Amino acid sequence: MTATEALPLFPLHTVLLPGAPLGLRVFERRYLDLVAECGRSGRGFGICMILDGEEVGSPATPAAFGVEARIEDFGSDRNGLLTLQVRGLRRFRVVRTRVRDNGLLVGEVRWCDGPAAVPLQPQHAALATLLAELLDKVAGAHPGLGHASANLRQLEDAAWVGWRLAELLPVSDEQRLALLQEDDPCRRLDQVLEWLDEEA
Repeated sequence: MTATEALPLFPLHTVLLPGAPLGLRVFERRYLDLVAECGRSGRGFGICMILDGEEVGSPATPAAFGVEARIEDFGSDRNGLLTLQVRGLRRFRVVRTRVRDNGLLVGEVRWCDGPAAVPLQPQHAALATLLAELLDKVAGAHPGLGHASANLRQLEDAAWVGWRLAELLPVSDEQRLALLQEDDPCRRLDQVLEWLDEEA
């Protein structure tokens, strides 16, 4: 069985996806300590969706699956609060949690092995076309994504297509969490197709 690794957690009422950016405002001491620790170690931290509880105050109950967040940039807002720009990296599963003296939740996690690039299946070709259209529409607002023409190779990768659709489509955080918990990139795309069919 794969060994677990301790990872500090930042539970939120949202789902971070692999490859997706997220902006955070940090003001609680436990999370300021977390950012300082990540700065010293060069490591990331985990973001999990909150199943029960709040983002501030007592430690919340996190979902069993989350994504490692790596800090890409930081600054401060007009109120002087620390702001972070993070990006999602690896998925993980939380085996157990503990709470540090400062109230920070720490997970014992197992990393979910990311498969080698899985080619897009013919039944999912329409999803790649949809994603290409979305990328061209949002390229200005999401410079990190770029235009579809810049992502031609990635548009053939089932995992990348699934994560970007989950990021850009108007689905709920519960739906995003369901995709995050699915290991198979093709089954993730099957689920997206099912949701789109229900909306049609």
